[in-house]
Amino acid sequence: MKQLRNLVSRAQSQRGQSMVEFSLMLVILLVILSGVLDLGRGFFSFIAIQNAAGEGALYAAIDPRCPHASSAAGCADPNNVDYRAKFESPNGLVDPQAMQVYVAYSDGTDQYSDATISEGSPVTVTVIYRFTMIGPFSGVFPDGQLVFKAHAVQNIIDLKKD
Repeated sequence: MKQLRNLVSRAQSQRGQSMVEFSLMLVILLVILSGVLDLGRGFFSFIAIQNAAGEGALYAAIDPRCPHASSAAGCADPNNVDYRAKFESPNGLVDPQAMQVYVAYSDGTDQYSDATISEGSPVTVTVIYRFTMIGPFSGVFPDGQLVFKAHAVQNIIDLKKD
């Protein structure tokens, strides 16, 4: 009878030990899982920023007179490079307000000029995005953010003459 009680008490103590081991490993696994999820979000954001730069450069090649909404009379949203680049990615996954879009023409300026720009001239669109991490590794980076930068270059296809 005494041996049976010893066997039962040993089994109960091992169940407690298993619970402690599980709880310790669960914390470690959750930290790793949240880091992997942040890495996946960051990768998605990086790809979205590259696509945004490509979309902006393509629109700049088609309509180079409209880099921003304030550039000319017919450049109101959505008919400008800035808008096209910021709202290329799906809503909710990449914050368009955190994007900065820069357009550079072949003459080295960010303003379109009929005198210096012609069909076939390159136009470069640069998109900069600050990705905010939410996982436990966010403290590793300054302000918990990563800065993604993407460039895209297209040749001006059509200069619409008024």
